[in-house]
Amino acid sequence: METTIMAVAIDPRSEHAPQVQTVLTKHGCIISTRLGLHEASKDHCSNRGLIILHVNGETEQFSDLKRELEDVEGVKVKHMTI
Repeated sequence: METTIMAVAIDPRSEHAPQVQTVLTKHGCIISTRLGLHEASKDHCSNRGLIILHVNGETEQFSDLKRELEDVEGVKVKHMTI
């Protein structure tokens, strides 16, 4: 059994996060785990975000998710299957 992990970088996060959320919701049935990261402190909130996804599904479903995320301006996607 293979495990696929996707890293989704969003920059600027505040501008493109709503579109990314729409895509993730559409493909929610193949997302097992989602972890959102960005630098935040009392004095600073980074406008670059990173989302880590653990994805389970057919190759076509995974490809559709990746393509739709990459279609959002400001989004870069990398993945690995182990």
